Amino acid sequence: MTPERPGPVPSPAASPVPSATYRLQLQPDFRFEAAAAAVPYLASLGVSHLHLSPVLEAVPGSRHGYDVVDHARVRAELGGEEGLRALARTAREHGLGLVVDIVPNHMAMSPRHNRALWEVLREGPESPYARWFDIDWRAGGGQVLLPVLGAPVGEVLDDLRADGGVLRYHEHAFPLRDGTADLPLPQLLDAQWYRPVWWRLARTELNYRRFFSISELIGLRVEDPEVFEATHAMVLRLLREGVVDGLRVDHPDGLADPGAYLARLHEATGGRWTVVEKILADGERLPDAWPVAGTTGYDALRHVDGLFTDPAGYGELLGRYRAFAAPQPDRGGDWAATVRRAAYRVLTHELATELDRLTRLAHRLCAASPQPAPRDRAPWALGTALRELLVRLEVYRPYTAADAGEVVTGEAAAEARLAFAVPEEAGAVDVVRDLVLGRYGDGPDHEEFRARFAQTASALRAKSVEDTAFYRYVPLLSATEVGGNPGGPALDPEVFHAYCARVQRDWPATGTVVSTHDTKRSADVRAALAVLTECPARWANVLTEVARAGEGAPDPQLAWAAWQTVFGLGPADGGRIRDALLKHVREAGLHTGWTERVASYEEAVEAFVAAGPCGAPGERVAELRKAVEPHVRANVLGTALVHLTMPGVPDLYQGTEREYLALVDPDNRRPVGFPTAHPATGSDGESKERADGTGDPGSAGGTDDTDGTDGTDDTDKTVVTRAALALRARRPGAFGGAATYEPVRAEGPAAAHCVAFARSGGVVTAVTRLSLRLAQEGGWRGTTLPLPPGRWADTLAPGREFTGHAHVEELFADTPVALLERVGDE
Repeated sequence: MTPERPGPVPSPAASPVPSATYRLQLQPDFRFEAAAAAVPYLASLGVSHLHLSPVLEAVPGSRHGYDVVDHARVRAELGGEEGLRALARTAREHGLGLVVDIVPNHMAMSPRHNRALWEVLREGPESPYARWFDIDWRAGGGQVLLPVLGAPVGEVLDDLRADGGVLRYHEHAFPLRDGTADLPLPQLLDAQWYRPVWWRLARTELNYRRFFSISELIGLRVEDPEVFEATHAMVLRLLREGVVDGLRVDHPDGLADPGAYLARLHEATGGRWTVVEKILADGERLPDAWPVAGTTGYDALRHVDGLFTDPAGYGELLGRYRAFAAPQPDRGGDWAATVRRAAYRVLTHELATELDRLTRLAHRLCAASPQPAPRDRAPWALGTALRELLVRLEVYRPYTAADAGEVVTGEAAAEARLAFAVPEEAGAVDVVRDLVLGRYGDGPDHEEFRARFAQTASALRAKSVEDTAFYRYVPLLSATEVGGNPGGPALDPEVFHAYCARVQRDWPATGTVVSTHDTKRSADVRAALAVLTECPARWANVLTEVARAGEGAPDPQLAWAAWQTVFGLGPADGGRIRDALLKHVREAGLHTGWTERVASYEEAVEAFVAAGPCGAPGERVAELRKAVEPHVRANVLGTALVHLTMPGVPDLYQGTEREYLALVDPDNRRPVGFPTAHPATGSDGESKERADGTGDPGSAGGTDDTDGTDGTDDTDKTVVTRAALALRARRPGAFGGAATYEPVRAEGPAAAHCVAFARSGGVVTAVTRLSLRLAQEGGWRGTTLPLPPGRWADTLAPGREFTGHAHVEELFADTPVALLERVGDE
């Protein structure tokens, strides 16, 4: 994987690369018309495009839209195609374009809403829609297993009934195969192209590919040109007709061949600006051959967060956490060991059916091989080899046989062989690795094996790292973020500068984010938590106090995570904290889980949260939060400004132009309030009325239904956001594909606490780094920032100008960040 790009991706003149996008979460409570009402305000912020969550027809009531049921229709609950076109017209009138999120990997496993799936269940593998879905018809006796029953079929038989041409089970409906409606129920079930079964069988018996371990989402085969055309026709028409300008591609790692898909999409769209939700591991590079603008930006998030995390303080915080919680190394005490144990658990439980399918395919290939080396391999040995190799992958997946050797390494294979007691049987590891590397052929079955290995690897990485280990390894919650590296979250500024220079050189139009609908915590919550790396002893002392004063926690790891949660979030409704922590312990799976809930443990969690973090002891944590508030502010503003001015196209998540404090979904998907007009320009005097029509500006701590913002526009963060976006619009050349990025290094005793960079010689960003440590060390003490030649105006404080060596203490006199624009003789 080389960091070099072969050349820029063309973008039609009518659809330029965005300068900044603004993500809106559409849902039945926030439709196209509500988005249109917010357009004047969003245009006034200075973004160039709205970024919409999925707009195609989804399961009724869906709060996210990723459960698509019909690719040929725009979602009626959002206002339908006319509503989307009306939003586009309003956006155009205010100079904005539209970027939409598309979901090529899967559809909803909801037959009564998904017509294509309904036809497959009715007609079986001969249905013209059968090629759409990734179903293994050779497994399950030729029936699609549907894990929808609440108990084994014999216990719920009375709840199943034939009703005309439909089989009904509570709210579920399935088509009956022609000529079977009058059969007795047991025979009727046997005669269908599907088999309703107890939901717990999905773990081991499922015979269709799904999204991660979510059986309610069935995998699509967009590698088939006919399926691609059918599932993309509406989106491509919206692009051709100028309704939509660009695309965000959800979860390309789930596809059989992401590179081929993206090449076909690139050709079909005429090279429109497209970013992919690709999670890059630390040190991993986006495949240079992919014809996209870049990623959605989680790699940028990791680098921005790392800039404001104290490396020495993190090490001390980790030691304090281990002393307080005493976690076992592989259950939250050591990052690598925790990930490995989680991977074993996920692969042998949640993804057991995927591993079984891979094993069957590998055994078939070995048995039929014309070469003798792969033969005589028992299924159990191949399954063990697959398991031991998969758990050792450190990135999501390989993409081609050529790069597979860098992902499934020789070192991993050597470790995997140790799982075998008999050395001769360990040869199965080499056989499996050679299959992955394409050394035994390139026939259709070999290609399928490589694709399914990669798809299983990506699901394993997501489930074991993001959805399990992140909730077990909790010394610093801000580090357990999508794309993050909790084992080494702090970054030296020089590493950040090198990353930015590489992005500007190779992927200048890539997306960048710091908050999204999928982040575990919003950027402002993480910015607060990062301060704890600057005062680990102080934090540990506070925890000792509150642990003595409060309700006993069910376990110390939960206590540590709970107290960090309330520190990061600040004053908030206790229900939000309770719900987030219940999700936390279920995802961790150490004492309870989503499918094996332990009521007594969860009741103890709720009691602890109410009496501890949300009770009187929580006031002590609030006092610490208040004491370090200036340093939280420095991190919040520094994160915002760096994000908005670093290389790439910044995507602002809804509401994050001002203080935005949110936890994991669904907390981060609540509707936000927008003013109907910018306070400085609105003529109706109703700047606090919500654009979603509720008229409720929310409250300081938030309610169950809103994000707690009131649409006002007077926060420091909003000032920084508006200034940066205005500068991007005013000087597009300073930030575009032909722009430059140069570090500007401070000089003096506190130089390490000032991070600055110049864009194309016309803009300088400067932020304060680790401000609490800075204060403890005595402040700036004459540190200066050598500015590039010329006069530099402070866009955050009009009237101030700097030249030459600016004194950093003066530069940050009022605000811990500065955004300078070169003026005069340019």
